[in-house]
Amino acid sequence: MTTTTYRGLQRNRLPATFHLEAGTETTYIRPVEPLSYIAIAITAYLVGSIPTGFLVAKAKGVDIRSVGSGNIGATNVFRILGKPAGVFVLVFDGLKGFAACAWFSDVVIKSFAVTPDDEVYLRLVAGLAVVIGHNFTCWLKFKGGKGIATSAGVLAALVPWALIIILSIWIILFILTRYVSLGSVAAAFTLPFATWLTTKNWTLTIVTGLMGALAIYKHRGNIQRLLSGTESRISFKRKGATS
Repeated sequence: MTTTTYRGLQRNRLPATFHLEAGTETTYIRPVEPLSYIAIAITAYLVGSIPTGFLVAKAKGVDIRSVGSGNIGATNVFRILGKPAGVFVLVFDGLKGFAACAWFSDVVIKSFAVTPDDEVYLRLVAGLAVVIGHNFTCWLKFKGGKGIATSAGVLAALVPWALIIILSIWIILFILTRYVSLGSVAAAFTLPFATWLTTKNWTLTIVTGLMGALAIYKHRGNIQRLLSGTESRISFKRKGATS
């Protein structure tokens, strides 16, 4: 039995590593590792699956899935319910991503005594799981949002400088075109390149590339409308336009 101290709090725990000797060979087993990954994956998915836009609209007597674009994300909420509701959904969805990679991951890391070498991988699992939870929420028959705000929260926790780069791209394109979807697709495409430029880390680059690819996939309808010229620009007036 060993004693571990976290920020002044002392507790007892069993050794995280056990070894079995067979002849001249020693085998090391860390049973806490798979459990820690399972725990953070489930936790992050459930956090991400909270359908913020749907709940906010429901509180106002609106089924957001049946109006506008039918998407539960911040853009559709903004257009149908107005700026305050849209901003709230945007911030909360972003907070889900940040919380999964930062706060909830910290809890799992401490609870399972995760080694420093494994911390980054655990946070990456959390990032992927929370975005998947948002995009495919179990509470709405696995039909969720497009994951842009939640992905931004993940990036704020993992690769903040890459986030600044793609956020700048989004802002510039939005100001020039008023197309939220165009800025989102361009930012998603640029994400792995921005990650590599700011971190030189292949693992982070691959994972953010997967996140970007998922975001582009979720925007496939918007891409078709952009190419056909039928995509609607953002309006700061309340109306039920498609997105």
